Amino acid sequence: MSNHLEPGAKVQALYKSGLYAGELIEVRANKAVVQILAVLKHPTQGDLHQPFEADVAMFHQRRALAYKEKALVPFVHLSGYDQEIPEYKASLKEALQAEMNVVLERRDQWGEQAYVLLKELEKEYF
Repeated sequence: MSNHLEPGAKVQALYKSGLYAGELIEVRANKAVVQILAVLKHPTQGDLHQPFEADVAMFHQRRALAYKEKALVPFVHLSGYDQEIPEYKASLKEALQAEMNVVLERRDQWGEQAYVLLKELEKEYF
């Protein structure tokens, strides 16, 4: 993490394959607590240890972190964010649609399974 980031700073955080914009709340030894304010990239569906494999023991559905949810993020996955933070619900909708487009382009079994999970999340979110 850059030494200039302090509580109150706007940050971009990579967390379990999702990318978020938020506010740095607390700095700890090698991690920081980030309050989520927007979704920049929706989390990838499936097994993170075997990415893009459809034939796995458990094909995980991964929800985006919720508005104002707090996440403990390692410094290596954190950077400053100098843009205006978008409204949460609109950012979630845009990130979800972008992820759906990505999985549809794959045209394989992983993409089909991921799309089904994303459609389920779309119904839950909106």
